[in-house]
Amino acid sequence: MRYKKFGKTGLEVSQICLGTWGIGGAGWDTHSDEERMDAIKAALDCGINFIDTAPAYNAGKAEQYIGETLHHLGARKDVVIATKCGNKYVDGKYIRCGSESLIRRQCEESLKNLQTDYIDLYLVHWPDPNVSMAETIGTVAQLKKEGKILHAGVSNFTKEQIEEASKYCEIEAYQPQYSMLDGDNEETIRWAADRGMGVMTYGTLGGGILTGDYREIRTFGETDNRNRFYPYFREPLFSKVMELLKVMDAIAAERNVPLAQIAVNWTLQQEFISSCITGAQSRRKVEENCAGLNWNLMDEEIICLNKAIKCYRQ
Repeated sequence: MRYKKFGKTGLEVSQICLGTWGIGGAGWDTHSDEERMDAIKAALDCGINFIDTAPAYNAGKAEQYIGETLHHLGARKDVVIATKCGNKYVDGKYIRCGSESLIRRQCEESLKNLQTDYIDLYLVHWPDPNVSMAETIGTVAQLKKEGKILHAGVSNFTKEQIEEASKYCEIEAYQPQYSMLDGDNEETIRWAADRGMGVMTYGTLGGGILTGDYREIRTFGETDNRNRFYPYFREPLFSKVMELLKVMDAIAAERNVPLAQIAVNWTLQQEFISSCITGAQSRRKVEENCAGLNWNLMDEEIICLNKAIKCYRQ
């Protein structure tokens, strides 16, 4: 595993952060409780010391898996936990909730679920257009003063929203979507990194399509996140992704590596990224993703990939 300073926080985090949206279980493939908790253990075994979660990941279920696993292993103090507020999961729907009362309640529930008395990094999951930034971020600032959270950040905010949030609390981390398939946030990412924020990006594997496991269009359920959130699994993007996969296939064949490792490598070789979030629900997938840090893409491979990415994004 490789580690990197996380902006100005003073934290040193693994360059792969374990994402637990899938581990929570809602809107993804079905795995047993044992498999999900073993995936968390596998991450620690591979040297990952950074875990991302949220109460919105199946109404706190992902947090509970993390809390139980870290408690069983006695590993809480060895792990930087990032969890969130401002978004809740109710009856298969995600609802933004940035009020002071709801954020305080979510914080207490997260502390209980995670079996801890502090949260290393607390992120506002999504801005709530119906609640003032002063109320939402001001509540996070107060939680920091109380010692319930150590560092504050935001996810899915625009540059302008981050600037406004910074009026009420120091924003130390930024979590946007970013991958070979989605570069919309790159300008804001660079801006945030230049200002000393730790940058942890999500969607590294494009919801799984960059693993190469999806070569034909499939029909997913209405609440499946490959249908609800990621647009790559249907046209017009699906065919364009398949063209990009052909370039990845050639590199994978030459190196004898899985495609997921190429996607991870490409992301982490962007100097402005501190850590990339990679979701996995099994030990095998976690180990496979982490093994991608045993090698680097060569300059000519990056040039080839970037050319294909440019074609995809046109």
